Amino acid sequence: MSEMGQLTAVQLLQHFRDKSLSPVEVTEDALLRIERYNPVVYAYCHVDPEGALNAARASEQRWLKGQPCGALDGVPASIKDLTLTLGMPTRKGSRTSSADGPWNVDAPFSALMRKAGAVLLGKTTTPEFGWKGVTDNPLYGITRNPWDTRTTAGGSSGGAGAAAALNLGVLHQGSDAGGSIRIPCAFTGTFGIKPTFGYVPQWPASSMTILSHLGPMTRTVEDTVLMLQTVAQPDARDGLIGAPRTTPWLTPGADLKGLRVAYSPTFGYVDVDPKVAKVVAQAVDGLVQLGAHVEQIDPGFSDPLQVFSTLWAAGAARLTSTMSEAQKQLLDPGLLRIAQRGEHLSLGDFDDALEARAALVARMAAFHEHYDVLVSPMMPITAFEAGHNVPSGSGMTEWMQWTPFTYPFNLTQQPAASVPCGLAANGLPVGLHVVGARFADEQVLRVCQVYAKAFPTEHLAAPRVL
Repeated sequence: MSEMGQLTAVQLLQHFRDKSLSPVEVTEDALLRIERYNPVVYAYCHVDPEGALNAARASEQRWLKGQPCGALDGVPASIKDLTLTLGMPTRKGSRTSSADGPWNVDAPFSALMRKAGAVLLGKTTTPEFGWKGVTDNPLYGITRNPWDTRTTAGGSSGGAGAAAALNLGVLHQGSDAGGSIRIPCAFTGTFGIKPTFGYVPQWPASSMTILSHLGPMTRTVEDTVLMLQTVAQPDARDGLIGAPRTTPWLTPGADLKGLRVAYSPTFGYVDVDPKVAKVVAQAVDGLVQLGAHVEQIDPGFSDPLQVFSTLWAAGAARLTSTMSEAQKQLLDPGLLRIAQRGEHLSLGDFDDALEARAALVARMAAFHEHYDVLVSPMMPITAFEAGHNVPSGSGMTEWMQWTPFTYPFNLTQQPAASVPCGLAANGLPVGLHVVGARFADEQVLRVCQVYAKAFPTEHLAAPRVL
């Protein structure tokens, strides 16, 4: 990887200020590395060299005058292929989508990134309509993990995860309705957060409605904060937007003294790979070294898989409700199966799920009266073979079964992050899951920042083709 290809957004912005690097140089370098590595990992489904270079040239002129237009001026970035982006196709990984557009509007996330001066390189891959925790789809194929290209990058923001791991662009948008930011971050050794629901606007609304969050995926906590400060803005088109955030996203801190941490290795019901458990236990020891008061305790709820699956199936049915039978036959068979399950749900089934969700929200609100954050393994396993929805030989049938730490906090809408905490014995990344009370995003980010500075992890220079 080039020297430029190792720089963070914070570092790039300093180079732009002192004129030691140009946004054009940085963008050209990013495009060259995408050209080289994307055929191996397939992080991007669409790249826009002409548009990116035009944006970079405009940024260069602003920096030469000392007049950047925003906090991200000149920084290369990507948008997930579920998010509308002016001038770029948004196919959502589906053969049911039109190849002709028109692509004439920005979703709020895309518009806010563009307004802040980010150079949009292209669109990153997703499973069809973001329906599962790995990234492959009938339209574009399989996205692979740069740490071992035989394995999955996770999903549904797998393209963004692979791009962040290789710094193919520095800032990447993900979305998370059941773990789709945090799963790829754990599998690719990158950082990402699912912010409190409603802080980052979504339009058009996700078919998963109250489960779906948008957020950043980067190499560093500081870069994620830059993105959050940019995109956590109200947008009148989002009918589910929450109150604007008025406190800082992150204040400086060197330690975690006085922090009350609940550590749950298994939530009381998860079977965790010993290789993963060992790395996470070492990370928790690190939190103790940084001054945190850690108590091993489970959060006190049973697995809400049935609750989540009911709402997920209802969302899938909502997604396919306007499709013709011919269109449905073009879908990923797994997505169609879940949608058909949703079609047979009763109003009582849906009401029961909402009631159980409300009870879980109340349970976690009470839990966080005693603990500032909850930490756990991000994933119970490391990345498995690409092209499969579940690990081979696991006996599992649905993707949700292998990601039990993620979806509870889509139900509760709490901020939850994956911070890299090392490599398992098989050489694949492991993530530490950090969960805060609703609206306590800064607390989550501070834990992750202090931990990541004290215990930095390695980044890839190129894909590992094994």
